[in-house]
Amino acid sequence: MSTTSQPATFSELYTALLNAVREQTSATATLVQAKRYINTALQDMHIGYGERFPWAERQARLTTAAPYTTGTVSITKGSTTLTGVSTLWTTLNAFGVDNVRPTGKIVINGTAPIYEISNVVGAGSIDLTSAYVGTTVSGGTYSYFEDEYDLSVNFLRPLDMQFFDTQNEITLVDRTRFRRNYPSNHITGKPVVACILDRAYVSGTTPVRRVAFYKPPDANYSIPYSFVTNKLAVTAASVAQQSLINDTDEPIVPFQYRHAIVLHALYNWYRDKKDDKRSEQARTDYIDLILRISGDTEIGERRPSMQPRMRGYRDSARNPYRSGTRGNWTTGSRFDSMQDS
Repeated sequence: MSTTSQPATFSELYTALLNAVREQTSATATLVQAKRYINTALQDMHIGYGERFPWAERQARLTTAAPYTTGTVSITKGSTTLTGVSTLWTTLNAFGVDNVRPTGKIVINGTAPIYEISNVVGAGSIDLTSAYVGTTVSGGTYSYFEDEYDLSVNFLRPLDMQFFDTQNEITLVDRTRFRRNYPSNHITGKPVVACILDRAYVSGTTPVRRVAFYKPPDANYSIPYSFVTNKLAVTAASVAQQSLINDTDEPIVPFQYRHAIVLHALYNWYRDKKDDKRSEQARTDYIDLILRISGDTEIGERRPSMQPRMRGYRDSARNPYRSGTRGNWTTGSRFDSMQDS
């Protein structure tokens, strides 16, 4: 990195940090710590501010599933295996996915309760997550529907905390309110309420982020939505990832704002290692910079301004000699010698 340029890549960012704290850049343990501080600062920079940073905004679109009722089903009381005839559960639909999928819901013979599917064994066999408690069914009807959908793998949190979709037609509510208001969510229709959920781990330690709808979709809807991304870094090959790993990786933060990452890392470094006034000074500088960045990126927003009430002054200036308590007169020839009448 040139001594006169802004740090851009991962290596330039952690080198800038090490230079600021006057540490050797060749010590392996020190390098590891510096890299960790830079990544922590990058993540922390977007906590609570992702909605205000346009570079962290992303858009996606999900397609809902229409209810599926083809064929008939049979199941024995106490069993978790649902058998179908002419059901074609593993046949691909017009959108290239199976007609029936795990985590989908099913109502048997039109009566509660609602059962969730844990596994689709074949075209005519399904495993339920819980045992069937109703009367044994043979050749009965069923209705498969989906009220939950996977969100983008880059999804961190909604961009708009009031509406899920960009058309402002689907209200976003918290999990507690959703569970209380819609405990038996199986009557299909056009979705009007949404809730963001975290489901069980599939791999690693990252939960699956999903959206639940009320009402469960009664047709195929294409729903656009905006969100804050969890991918805050990009490789030299333009591959998005959550953290900076390789020396040539770059944060998604625009070039002119990247020194804020170093400032925040500097604050954490001094706080953990020095415990002196330099930590608070670095923190103050970082907060000041973040506030300026936040204001700088609010394009289209009306900025606060002082607007004095000018009507009375204008009226008096237009009619300085009118009669009445608000009239004015002068004994001299200068405007500033006006007095109240």
